[in-house]
Amino acid sequence: MPTVRAFMTACPHTVGAEQTVSFAHTMLYQQRIRQLPVLHGGQLAGLLSERDLTLIASLRDVDPNAIKVEEVMSLSIYKVSPDAPLDEVASEMAAKKFGAAIVVENNAVVGIFTTVDACAALAAVLKDAYA
Repeated sequence: MPTVRAFMTACPHTVGAEQTVSFAHTMLYQQRIRQLPVLHGGQLAGLLSERDLTLIASLRDVDPNAIKVEEVMSLSIYKVSPDAPLDEVASEMAAKKFGAAIVVENNAVVGIFTTVDACAALAAVLKDAYA
């Protein structure tokens, strides 16, 4: 069984918990990504998604330049090892409707496995199976 390591996005972009929502939004837009692992003191503290930012932007009287990422990030993080079996990770993501799994090794974020990565993995596995 392939592992997450084979299909994850290594060295993902991250954002500091103390950064502003506006900063994070710009980062997502410029990097063309939908999730940002949030770090505090170099440690994984949460996950910020494009959906989180869209919700904040829809609120009246909310200044995205004044709100910190830590105030809106999700604390519900799905963490996996780079050596986690791909089928188990994909099954858990599907069952819990997670958009990403944060790949952690020795307490450091080393990758992210997103639904886009899962589609790439599916395509590769299907190609091998039917080649």
